[in-house]
Amino acid sequence: MRPLVFATRNRGKLVELHDLLAGTGIDVIGLDQAAALLGRELPDVVEDADTFVGNAAKKAREVAARSGLPALADDSGLEVDALAGAPGVYSARWAGAHGDDAANNAKLLRALAAVPAALRTARFRCALVLADPAGPLGDELVTADGVVEGVILDAPRGAGGFGYDPLFFCPEIGQTFAEAGVGPKGHVSHRARAMAALAPRLRAYLT
Repeated sequence: MRPLVFATRNRGKLVELHDLLAGTGIDVIGLDQAAALLGRELPDVVEDADTFVGNAAKKAREVAARSGLPALADDSGLEVDALAGAPGVYSARWAGAHGDDAANNAKLLRALAAVPAALRTARFRCALVLADPAGPLGDELVTADGVVEGVILDAPRGAGGFGYDPLFFCPEIGQTFAEAGVGPKGHVSHRARAMAALAPRLRAYLT
């Protein structure tokens, strides 16, 4: 069975995916591992689509084409109702630099400073896309999405997770995602729900 390249260098996302696919027999590797295996660099894909699924599809297609291996990509982010759905597809780079979690969270707190608790509703959304142009899929894509509803707090709670997890309170588990960590978060997260929808087709295709 060929390994599955998860098109990310985000260690938090890679840990979550390993946990979600535990026991399936699917060998998941990140971009850096894939580059080492292949002996060539796999550069990051520019995320310039205006939807989560558009960005995920672009990443999956390009990484699969460059590596010759099946590639799974996600694009995910936070949608805040009081901000008309922002930061949305710009979640990872909302404050400027890509992946600056502290700056992104600080900007979110400033943007919601005058918004009462009852109006701080939000959701995490994830799109997952599998591409394998060199394999049986050809030009076809396999897609799935997942959503989890929550509320943005007025101060961070918890030391785990990544991104906006310290500010995202999930009523289903009674904690922020940063307090919950991979275990409890993995049962209800947007990425977990997208993977639950994709997993049967993913296992059938790869095994």
